[in-house]
Amino acid sequence: MTDRRYQERAFDDVMSTVEFRVAERPHITVDTEICRSCTTKACVHACPADLFVPTSEGGILFNYEQCFECGTCYQICNNEGAISWSYPDGGHGVVFRKG
Repeated sequence: MTDRRYQERAFDDVMSTVEFRVAERPHITVDTEICRSCTTKACVHACPADLFVPTSEGGILFNYEQCFECGTCYQICNNEGAISWSYPDGGHGVVFRKG
């Protein structure tokens, strides 16, 4: 018998229970000049929210407003200084609702 409290849920279902309180100051900044020299673009493949998009010029577009603060991009980036990450200002960021 399966415990219904712990059933696996699709990522989209989980994200539909999230509220994003966007702060004026981004908690993640991406230096697109450093990203241009990156050959792996690991952040594009690793971000579970698909917030990193490669540009035709070799850079990266990034949308911090939908970030749920997992820190994967910061951990996986192999170009020093390309990604700066900090916790969002108080009262902002992700709010998970039970659902």
